[in-house]
Amino acid sequence: MILAAAPPSPLGAHQLLVFLVQLAVLLGAAFALGRLATRVRMPAVVGELAAGVVLGPSLLGPLWPALSRWLFPTDVTQIHLLDAVGQLGVLLLVGFTGMHLDVGLARRRGGAAAWVSAGGLLIPLGLGFAAGFALPAVMIGENADRPVFALFLGVAVCVSAIPVIAKVLLEMNLLHRDIGQLVVTAAAVDDVVGWSLLAVVSGMAGAGFTLGHVALSVGSLLVVGVVALVLGRPVVKGALTFANRSGEPGVAVAVVVLLTLVFAAGTHALELEPILGAFVCGLLLSASGLLDREKLTPLRTFVMVVLAPVFFATAGLRMDLTALRHPAVLGAAALVLVLAVVGKFVGAYLGARLGGLGHWEGLALGAGLNARGVIGVIVAMVGLRLGVLTTETYTIVVLVAVVTSLMAPPTLRYAVRRIAVTDEEREREKAFSG
Repeated sequence: MILAAAPPSPLGAHQLLVFLVQLAVLLGAAFALGRLATRVRMPAVVGELAAGVVLGPSLLGPLWPALSRWLFPTDVTQIHLLDAVGQLGVLLLVGFTGMHLDVGLARRRGGAAAWVSAGGLLIPLGLGFAAGFALPAVMIGENADRPVFALFLGVAVCVSAIPVIAKVLLEMNLLHRDIGQLVVTAAAVDDVVGWSLLAVVSGMAGAGFTLGHVALSVGSLLVVGVVALVLGRPVVKGALTFANRSGEPGVAVAVVVLLTLVFAAGTHALELEPILGAFVCGLLLSASGLLDREKLTPLRTFVMVVLAPVFFATAGLRMDLTALRHPAVLGAAALVLVLAVVGKFVGAYLGARLGGLGHWEGLALGAGLNARGVIGVIVAMVGLRLGVLTTETYTIVVLVAVVTSLMAPPTLRYAVRRIAVTDEEREREKAFSG
């Protein structure tokens, strides 16, 4: 006689209550502080992260321990409920990032952008890797050895955040300028390489740094590329053709979400990060030429004002700024921040000069690409989840993402003022405004 397995027990009443209150409090605080950040001309993500910091061990925990324990208990099931919402938000957010990359632009402006991207990636990657060997062993996560930790820190230092960069360029009316186009193109290349490097390093977490594990991760990455080109492109085109035949916007939304989740599950099955699959899906959707972005406006709005703020507030909850009172942690934060800023500036500047660009153009590219924003936060969350980073190193990486995003607008504005506007740029501005 075969007995059917007992159905899983439903979520307890208290767990559901805490989960709903958590979502309401985090979303409310993230919305309020995000709006405040934009009013003082800072990226909204700064305020959304601050919401988590205020409600986490940095402030609420020490000031009101009883409320902190009730609102954010250490029960694993409770934590996973909140993380699940955040994971859905970050997958869709990364998917939208891929959808807004102009692959054709990267091909058209290949020469100078390639030099800038190479310099802006390799030099900070090398400096971050070196810093990983300089930091004390207590800052290495339990699932990583020293080389894997160092590689992960290098990736965290070398990434750029195209969502933040694009927003800054729009607000400064620089997208029509040659320098704005170059910044976006170089950031797009950095994004593609950065997600690929993150996937490779994440694949080695827990297994250690050996040639076999490196080869396996790189091989899995190549499989993703081949499958995306051979199978992914026709599937995406077929799905979008079906969605476009329907007059209902809901069909397009459902198709895009479904594709994003399927691609994310595919890369995760290959022991790579699911966000890589979401990003590849976004690239294929953008390159298909069939994507009706207007139909996706409701989904984008929901992701940007609900799911993403919850994710960033949750990321802020994991930060413990009280750790910075320890000289070793504060010194490590200062070291990583300096290396991140200097490495990206020097790398992008040297790449620009090798690509035939001028002094001020090189400085502008270094300023624009220095913003790590949401991408840096996502990388940090991945490292914490995989056990590569400790709470201290996670806090350091998120701080680098926030500080560099705050530095980008004023330094970019200073450099661009000294770059002459060409007739071609004036014509392009007319075309953009028309």
